[in-house]
Amino acid sequence: MTARRHYITTTIPYVNARPHLGFALELVQADTLARHHRLRGGQVRLLTGTDDNSLKNVLAAEAAGVDVQSFVDRNADAFAALHGPLSLSFDDFIRTSSDPRHRVGVERLWRRCAEAGDLYRKEYEGLYCVGCEQFYTPGELVDGRCVEHGTEPRLVAEENWFFRLSRYADRLHELISSGELRIEPAARRNEVLALIEGGLHDFSVSRSHRRARGWGIPVPDDSGQVVYVWWDALGNYVTSLGYGTGDSAYDQWWGAGERRVHLVGKGVVRFHAVYWPAMLLSAGLPLPTDILVHDYLTIDGRKISKSAGTTVDPAALAAAHGTDAVRWWLLREVPRVGDADFTPDRLIDRADADFAGGLGNLVHRVVTMVHRFRDGTVPAPVPVPFGERELVDVYEKVPGLVDAALADFDFRRATGAVWSIVEEANRCVDATRPWELARKAREGSGEAARRLDAVLLDLITACRVLADELRPFLPDAAGRIAERLTPVGGRLPAPQPLFTRLRP
Repeated sequence: MTARRHYITTTIPYVNARPHLGFALELVQADTLARHHRLRGGQVRLLTGTDDNSLKNVLAAEAAGVDVQSFVDRNADAFAALHGPLSLSFDDFIRTSSDPRHRVGVERLWRRCAEAGDLYRKEYEGLYCVGCEQFYTPGELVDGRCVEHGTEPRLVAEENWFFRLSRYADRLHELISSGELRIEPAARRNEVLALIEGGLHDFSVSRSHRRARGWGIPVPDDSGQVVYVWWDALGNYVTSLGYGTGDSAYDQWWGAGERRVHLVGKGVVRFHAVYWPAMLLSAGLPLPTDILVHDYLTIDGRKISKSAGTTVDPAALAAAHGTDAVRWWLLREVPRVGDADFTPDRLIDRADADFAGGLGNLVHRVVTMVHRFRDGTVPAPVPVPFGERELVDVYEKVPGLVDAALADFDFRRATGAVWSIVEEANRCVDATRPWELARKAREGSGEAARRLDAVLLDLITACRVLADELRPFLPDAAGRIAERLTPVGGRLPAPQPLFTRLRP
C-alpha cells in the first residue's frame, strides 16, 4: 500500500552563480513525485532551497566585487524564482544564510553529536577541492585532479573538528544492504556499499574562521571555527522542519513521517548516503527512507555546471519554448541511468512531435468529432458490447503503471505509460473511423449510432484519464486539456488548438 505521508527534498545548490538546467532536472523530478502523491491522496511536503554558506560563494562574490550577502541574496532569489517558469509546487524554501530556523538547528545537531562523543579536534593536512568543498586523498584524484571539477585541489593544513564517521561503517552497511535505507538505482547503492567496504575515515567538519573568510555558522563554543558547509547544508532537511525551534512539523514529517525522500545528483551521493545518515545515527535521529539518485545533463558530453561554464538558463529556456516543453523533455528524455545530452533542437523536436503531433492532435480531434457528430454533447453510456475494450483496458491500467514506475524512480517509464493512452486512442480513431459511423447513422443505422456514441464516450474518457495522469508531469497542459473536456451548459467548449509548433 502506498504510504500516505511523503517528505520530499531536493539538494540545496551553491549560489555562486544563477541556476542551470541540471538543477532544474532535480526540481522537476521532485515536483513530479510530490504532485503524483498528492494526486493519489497522500500528504506531501516538498522542500528546496539554497546553500549559501559555501566558500565557493565567497570567492565568487569577491571575483564579482560584491559583498557576500548581497551576492548570495541575488542568486538565491533566482533559484526561488524558478517556481513560476517550471510550474513548481514546493511547500518550503530554505536559505541557509538567512533562515532563522537553520542556525539553531545546526547548532543543536552539532551538540547532539558532541554529546555522543563523535566530535574531536586534531591537526590535519590534506588536498582540498573548493568546488566539491571536500578533502581528497591522492588515490581519489585522476592525474592529480578532482574527477568532478577537473581542478587541482589545494594543499590545506590546519586544526579542525572531526566527526567519527568510522564508528558507523558497520551500521551503515547493514542499513543500506538490507534496504532499510533505500538507494536507487541499484548501481548507486552498490557504489555506496563498495565505498563503505573500502573503509570509512573520520572527516573534517569545521574550517578555520580565517580560511572561511568569516562566512558561515560558527562552531558552538569555538568561535575560531566555522561549521563545514556540508554539515551545515545537510542539516537543512531537518532544520527546515523546526529541529532546534520545537516546531511540530519536525515530528510530523521527520520524526513520524512515513517516507523521507532525498533526490540527489550522482556527484553528491557520498554526502547524502554516508555522511548524513552517520550524522543522524550519532544524533539519535531517524534516517531518510529513500535516496533517489539521478545522473547528469550534459552539453556535447560535458556536464552542465556553473563552475565549468556549461550552463543553460532554465527560466530563459521556458520563456523561449514554454514550461510544458521544458518539463516534458526533462521527464521524457532523461534516462533512469546514464547522462543525457541536451540541445535546444532535441527539446523542440520532442515537443513538436508529442504535443502538436500527438497529444494536442488527439484532444482536438476528439473534441471536434463530439461537436461535429453530437453537437458538442458528450454521449451517455451505452451497452458494453459497443465499447472499445482495447482502449478501456489501456487507460484503466495506466494509473497502476505510473505508480510502479515512479516507485522505481523511473520518469521515462512513467511518461511512457501515460503516453500509451495517446497511442491507443489514436489507433482507436483510425480503426473505428467515427466519420463513417456518423454517415451510417444519418442513413438510419441505429447500430452505427450506438457504436458512434460508444466510441466518442470512450475517447472522451480516455482523454480525461490522460489529463488526470498528466497532472504531475505537465500541470499546465493537463489543466488546459481538462478545460477542453469539461462541458459548459451541457456542451464541450469549441475546439481550439492546445499547442502551437515551436519549429515553423
